[in-house]
Amino acid sequence: MQHRIIEFAIGLLFGIGLIVSGMTNPAKVIGFMDLAGAWNPSLAFVMGGAILVGVGAFAIARRRTTNFLGGAMHLPTARDIDRRLIGGSLLFGAGWGLAGFCPAPALVSFAAGNGKAVLFVITMLIGMAIFEFLERRWQA
Repeated sequence: MQHRIIEFAIGLLFGIGLIVSGMTNPAKVIGFMDLAGAWNPSLAFVMGGAILVGVGAFAIARRRTTNFLGGAMHLPTARDIDRRLIGGSLLFGAGWGLAGFCPAPALVSFAAGNGKAVLFVITMLIGMAIFEFLERRWQA
């Protein structure tokens, strides 16, 4: 039970960080993507901060055999840049640029009752289901 409370607290902190940084506001995100118009560079600082935290966290994680909650450490090992990675990155970027949401901020906005986020989350779940269906079909 204690692990679940810690996991909830970390998720809550992450959600609050998304709200405070403006990542849940599609207009701010789209303003960041609008390089030719009224560009809003503020999210670059959010991303830069996230990258710094991530680099530090991975440096610590590489030296550990267990995570902070006592479970096994599972770090990604794949380093290949293939068609699937490039295609997924392009789809993610296009969706983020068109809708102003990526998955985590969309879930925070969904929980807050934002109508656009509700539509985004529903279509995201449908897209995930289609992917799983096709993935199973192609591997069979």
